[in-house]
Parts: sequence; C-alpha cells; structure tokens
Amino acid sequence: MKQFVISLLVASAVSEILFVYSAMQHHSLVFDYLSINLGLAWIPLIFAWRLTKILKTKLWSSWEALGLSVLWLVFLPNSFYMISDYIHLQDVSQNNINYDAIMLTSFIFTAVILGFSSLYLVHLHLKRRLDSVTAASWIATVLFVCSIAIYFGRDLRWSSWNILTNPGGLLIDFLDRVRHLSSYPDMITTVLAFFVLLSTFYNLLWKAVYLLQINTLSNKPNIIK
Repeated sequence: MKQFVISLLVASAVSEILFVYSAMQHHSLVFDYLSINLGLAWIPLIFAWRLTKILKTKLWSSWEALGLSVLWLVFLPNSFYMISDYIHLQDVSQNNINYDAIMLTSFIFTAVILGFSSLYLVHLHLKRRLDSVTAASWIATVLFVCSIAIYFGRDLRWSSWNILTNPGGLLIDFLDRVRHLSSYPDMITTVLAFFVLLSTFYNLLWKAVYLLQINTLSNKPNIIK
C-alpha cells in the first residue's frame, strides 16, 4: 500500500510539473483549477483508508464508520468529475492543444485512479460482509450516484461543499429534474454515459487486480515441510 501511495504522489507531482511548465510558457494560471480538483480527488482515498482502519475493530454501523462512509461518498464524485475537464480543450489555442491534452490527461488519469482506489478499498470490505452480487450492486449504485453528481457539478455548477452550504437549493434542483426527466434529455445522456464509462473501467480494474493476485499465488513455489 505504501509503494502504491508513493506512486500516486509521483503521478500527482508529474501533473503539477506539467501545469507549472504550461503556466510559465504562457504566463497564465488559467488551468489552476486542475490542481484544486486533484487535491479534492485525494480526499475520498484518505477517507476510505481511514474507514478500513476503523472497520478492523468496529462495526460498519458505528458512528465513526457511518460518518466516514458519508464523507467518502460526498467527495468521491470529485475524482471522476475531472473527466469532464476535457471540455476546456475547446478554449485553448491549436498551437498548444497537444501539450494541454497531455497535461489534462495526466491530471484526469491520476484523479480517476485515486477514485477507483478508494472505491476498491470499500468494495473489499463490502465483499467481506455481503455476497459478491450484493457488494457489486452497492458499488454500481455508488457509481450511478457519482454520475449524477458529475452532471450537477458540470452543468449546474454544484459542488460537494454545497451539500453543507446550500442543501435546500441542491435538493430543489434535483427534485425538479427528477419530476421533469423528459425536459432534460442531456441529463439522462450524460448520467448514463458516465455510469457506463465508470462501471466498465472499474470492472476492468477489479478483474486486473484479481488476475494479478491469481498469478502471484500460482507462481509461489510449493514448499513441502
């Protein structure tokens, strides 16, 4: 786990170096939001790591575990929200588009891995308490909630903090769209597209880790005592 976290820190540092170079070249901090968003993407992994520590000694129904679970779910969409930052490529000069695309990809890829890593930790604990299908259903529900949150963040400019600062306004916007789904076809398309994308790639990650574990076990020498 320690080596993996170090790798994530290195990936984050590389993203920041790419941003600093871009800022120096163009004398502009127009992409400074990427650093803020990447910082937010680290928060759910911290919460998930702390949750795993608590679940070793306490039930998930304890107030500490429940509180961390809620905070994790509130901030998790920030990790995947960065995928929508590709929209800003339309505002950059054609002369810089290749470099800016690389820089954005660095930030986005790191953020998504951070999000999937925290999701993986929670998934492991769900599997220890539930059957595989039920655990996977909970993970799918989480990803669907994240997909809705991405739409609300990008199209309606709501953020995780608004759950605390303006829950009423957020709830009103949500209920309005639920009651009038047919009036918001872009919402349905965006949410479903993100859900399919996140679910597909998380499933690939889950299967990849499983295969690596199987190969590691099969390559261990048999020791006869």
